[in-house]
Amino acid sequence: MADDTEVATAGLSGRELPSLSNPPVLDGFPTLPLMKRRLGAVFWVSCGWVGLIILSAIFAGALPLHNPLAQTYMPKLGPSLAHPLGTDELGRDLLSRVIYGARVSLEVGFGSIFLGLSVGGSAGLLAGYLRGKIDAIANGMANIILSFPTLLLLLAIVGFWGRQWWKITIIIGVVSTAPLFRVVRASTLSYSTREFVTAARAIGASHWRIMTRELLPNVLPAALSIGLIAVAIAIVAEGTLSFLGLSVPPPTPTWGNIIAEGQSSLARSDFLITLWPSLAMFMTLLALNLAGDRLQRYFDVREGRL
Repeated sequence: MADDTEVATAGLSGRELPSLSNPPVLDGFPTLPLMKRRLGAVFWVSCGWVGLIILSAIFAGALPLHNPLAQTYMPKLGPSLAHPLGTDELGRDLLSRVIYGARVSLEVGFGSIFLGLSVGGSAGLLAGYLRGKIDAIANGMANIILSFPTLLLLLAIVGFWGRQWWKITIIIGVVSTAPLFRVVRASTLSYSTREFVTAARAIGASHWRIMTRELLPNVLPAALSIGLIAVAIAIVAEGTLSFLGLSVPPPTPTWGNIIAEGQSSLARSDFLITLWPSLAMFMTLLALNLAGDRLQRYFDVREGRL
């Protein structure tokens, strides 16, 4: 009886402590215990960059920046002490516009994926655990969303509904529910057959308790790592809409519409207007992808040890 209790307790924890003398094997190579592994400098540098962009966007009003909408109607200026990144064709400070432009991109990127994970992730957890008709219905709805070309769907809905940032956030969030649903559902299907879930059912745990206490902690790391990469994709989608003139209308700065406004200067071999927002977007997307990839690898080790 004592042995059965120990097995059930170990199963409910969702983890098994590896032996240091006989380390677990992943892809043919022995792995170190999770406590001895590190996320690495690349992950923390990436998080630092994303955190810097977020803080700069939030506290832009408290920074010593020019008004991003103030026009001087002077000839375009290059970088100087007064304007570190120069000005655009209307004399507006580029540093201020790039920092303020991050607000819309970050609001849409993080807001839409939060919505997508909340709706699609919850549906994936339910479908992967309960299966049956619920799984069939949820899969059918996901297939319908995935059957539409994403960019054309975004263009159609934005053109019909409106260009406010919160509407774009909802639109991209709804579109992202299907792929995020697939990720969470696949992870839930994998974990729902593990010993700790079987043990929880055997002792009479409710469906709610199994999903929230046993499955969710194991599914959440994979969902978050994919979510970071999805944020990068959502920022690209918003930037594409801005470049096409279908995101937040000017004069509100966004990275996409600043790049679009700088197109005319490219014909004169003047690339600075498009360089700074493109570089800011590139660095942010790179940081999100690196952080998401490293987080996924980090938790893959833990998944392989279960």
